[in-house]
Amino acid sequence: MKQPESRRYVVMGVCGCGKSTVGTALAQARGVNFIEGDKFHPEANVAKMSAGMPLTDEDRAEWLLTLQAEIRAAREKNVGLVVSCSALKRRYRDLLRQGDPELQFVHLQGPRDLIANRMQSRQGHYMPLSLLDSQLRDLEPLQPDEGGVSLDIALPPDALLARIA
Repeated sequence: MKQPESRRYVVMGVCGCGKSTVGTALAQARGVNFIEGDKFHPEANVAKMSAGMPLTDEDRAEWLLTLQAEIRAAREKNVGLVVSCSALKRRYRDLLRQGDPELQFVHLQGPRDLIANRMQSRQGHYMPLSLLDSQLRDLEPLQPDEGGVSLDIALPPDALLARIA
């Protein structure tokens, strides 16, 4: 049996880009746990997003610190982990990285129309299509000095996983 990997990853990007799909597949391929970042949002954040209101930096602060603690705990145990988190801004990624300086980011990006089509076809998610444009406005793409890779979501998940490897 393959030994689980000890690296930690954040699969990032705007709503509807495939963070959960790719994150789950990456965690399975690496033999590590997957954390669905959306499940860690406080109820007030979920209610605000469900109502079509974008979150502020203040709204996100508690959520990001909770995810940072999960990342830090995995690092301290020297176990791998994959977390899905929009991580839209550099300062959010810097905060997450405080939990693990070696944290790797996988930025899933693609054209607005493709993302919008995916959002319209998914069931049972609280994030309305109306918030896509605000997320695209807030997005600060992964920079060359940040550990990670940016990938085109037009590729199938298997191809994305191969590029992460």
